[in-house]
Amino acid sequence: MGKLKGSRRTAAARRNGKGKSVSASARDSRFGDLIRSKRREMNLTQVEVADRIGISTPYIGHLESGKRHPSDKIVTKLAEALGLGNRELFFLANPHAEALISEPVAGTGSSWEQFQKDEKLRRIHNISNVEMELLSHVALMGDVQAPRDLIYILATIRHAVGR
Repeated sequence: MGKLKGSRRTAAARRNGKGKSVSASARDSRFGDLIRSKRREMNLTQVEVADRIGISTPYIGHLESGKRHPSDKIVTKLAEALGLGNRELFFLANPHAEALISEPVAGTGSSWEQFQKDEKLRRIHNISNVEMELLSHVALMGDVQAPRDLIYILATIRHAVGR
């Protein structure tokens, strides 16, 4: 029985500290620090923020300490509750999307063409064929400057339909 408990502790120790990259830790820290500082600036407790967005108080603590990653829905609710920019908070919570911030390279095609060809990006964001069809219509509107804009639009649509 003692051996089993020891192996559980070892597994827990591995999950809690090892395997977390420095960049992920820095990202989580920046996101958490922003949430904490804005909450304190507004003189709100973790309980009050949790009540405003409909989540548990410990989850707010986990977000602030970088122990948990928020869903897009939670990011949107936090932005609204704390008066933060939804887009800024989204990219802070999703640093893999930061690669999309760079300007399109001349001669590489339209933003839509770049987006269509980027299978890795579509896998990361779990974009379905139906969503691709929808985004193709959005791209036809002509005001999509970069693939990141399509990700932001998709996140907004997903939030609106509750996905």
